[in-house]
Amino acid sequence: MFNIYQVDAFAEMAFSGNPAGVCILDKPMSEAWMQSVAMEMNLSETAFPVRRDDGEFDLRWFTSAVEVDLCGHATLATTHILYETGVLKQGDVARYHTRSGALQARQVNGLIELDFPATPPADCENPEQILRALGLDSALYVGRPRFDYLVEVKSANVVRELAPDFAALKAFGVRGVIVTAISNLSDDDFISRFFAPGAGIDEDPVTGSAHCALTPYWAKRLGKDKLRAYQASKRGGRILCTLEGDRVKLAGKAVTVLKGELLL
Repeated sequence: MFNIYQVDAFAEMAFSGNPAGVCILDKPMSEAWMQSVAMEMNLSETAFPVRRDDGEFDLRWFTSAVEVDLCGHATLATTHILYETGVLKQGDVARYHTRSGALQARQVNGLIELDFPATPPADCENPEQILRALGLDSALYVGRPRFDYLVEVKSANVVRELAPDFAALKAFGVRGVIVTAISNLSDDDFISRFFAPGAGIDEDPVTGSAHCALTPYWAKRLGKDKLRAYQASKRGGRILCTLEGDRVKLAGKAVTVLKGELLL
């Protein structure tokens, strides 16, 4: 029997941001078991932390379809639960061992701040099939971060109005496609949406790992290392982003909406 939670991450209030499952393990479980739990939760990601003998944590993330290499919102959700339940004390740093290496998270000024690797995009040709799948005639930039494509378009309204062909996007063989633009709101520097049919998620509400690519991209474009980001999904969510060398700091809030016991 394990404690399991649903947390809205990068959310100012319940029913916004990105919901994540958090299943706290007292021992490692099989990949097949974790995948089954993630399918049952049917959220964009479910996280599975298990404490090590040294007090740090092994952490894995699963969508309803696959295991993923990096997930920001489920890491924020996990850290929120570890503090909320007293597993971590005020001032403790959460240290995670993951498929993307060592990650950290901590409480900062009422937020949870993630310390993740930066994944800046590399230049690539403007692939017409990507634009066609997005329903675009042109783009200002198309690049390839570690996991995805990144596409900058001419305006925030274009980002908000996109209606992609998800079947076509899935065929590209990458995790997803990030579409972004300079924000037209004074509260934000840039906005984005993230489409990940390749990972079983047509549109992810708020994606921390996508901001590992967006942060270095916009830091270079705008000439500053501290940025305010808004992901313009239906649920929506804000992330405070800071570029520090080859690392990205992503900060946001979280709200617990469900807790229970997994009777298996």
